[in-house]
Amino acid sequence: MEIIGKVEDGPVIIQPTVFEDNRGYFFESFNDNKFKDKVAYANFVQDNESKSSYGVLRGMHYQTGDSAQAKLVRVVSGEAIDVAIDCRPDKPTFGKVYYAILSQENHRQFFIPRGFAHGFLTLRDNTIFQYKCDNFYNQEAEGGFAWNSFDFQWATFINLKDIILSEKDSVRENFKNIDFTNVWKTN
Repeated sequence: MEIIGKVEDGPVIIQPTVFEDNRGYFFESFNDNKFKDKVAYANFVQDNESKSSYGVLRGMHYQTGDSAQAKLVRVVSGEAIDVAIDCRPDKPTFGKVYYAILSQENHRQFFIPRGFAHGFLTLRDNTIFQYKCDNFYNQEAEGGFAWNSFDFQWATFINLKDIILSEKDSVRENFKNIDFTNVWKTN
């Protein structure tokens, strides 16, 4: 496992060691000891998977308070641009955007700590996206904001008219209108 992009107290891009030969490939997709040593301490409790068509944008989402989640994400089939934005108002990196291109070919993983909103845009049909969470999903703690309300150039990767949103994501509020001061406070 090689760390190819790391921000102190922020997202990490991980490149697993892949062993390939004429039969195919093998790699260790997760090792708790190595992860805690090289990336961050996280106790993952839930795994999720989604399959999306080309142009599906899921995000920008987060869980608040005691339900905040760190995520370790990867693409097992297809390709996606994975985006995280720092939503911690007490940090100098507040509002900073981080991203990684994840694909079935590069096998990269992206770790997103608690305090970040997360979303991804699929760049191929039938993209299968998997992620580990260090906390269980809580519908009442769900938060989010509009995918186009912060400084990220989605059009670098796709024609904006090709983006497909869920009904909920199509009416999210502007990032700049959210007061994140109490979003991460726990009981």
